[in-house]
Amino acid sequence: MIYLDLFLAFFIPNIIGYGGGPAIIPLIENEVVGRYGWLTSQQFAEALALGNTLPSPIATKMAGYIGHEVAGVGGALVATLATVAPSLILMLVALGTLYRYRDSIKVKSMSQWVRPVIMVLMGYLTWSFLDEGVSNAGWMHTAIVGVVACVMLVWLRLHPVWAVVAGLVYGGLLLG
Repeated sequence: MIYLDLFLAFFIPNIIGYGGGPAIIPLIENEVVGRYGWLTSQQFAEALALGNTLPSPIATKMAGYIGHEVAGVGGALVATLATVAPSLILMLVALGTLYRYRDSIKVKSMSQWVRPVIMVLMGYLTWSFLDEGVSNAGWMHTAIVGVVACVMLVWLRLHPVWAVVAGLVYGGLLLG
């Protein structure tokens, strides 16, 4: 029963919430603090503060933490699944629909118009990562990591995971 409650506490805010992780935090608080009483408002605020200090989406981190506090590892898995399931389901439905009508001129036109937007968004994201890297580690370390990653990906044709691992090792050893 606790797993079903955890699933519903995180699934419902994520299926009805709109606007990303920060927009659904009040909905999750209503379920976790108000409805089920698993955490106090202070504990929820502390979990939110801790979650904001870590990378990755806030809602999944909070789901994992709160699920673990309520029902251990199984609770963490159930709460995290309930958090990502709505987006996953909607994405699969949208992709299925787009794939079904992939030969339609409207779908082809829509895909062509989306590409420049995606390119701009990816360029902005890349610039943001570069700016944050320079701010946190300096130009020299950022350039070294960038050049080594470029060599690994372009010339050695290694899988991107190896560039990520190399960056983590470099950061852990030299930037500690």
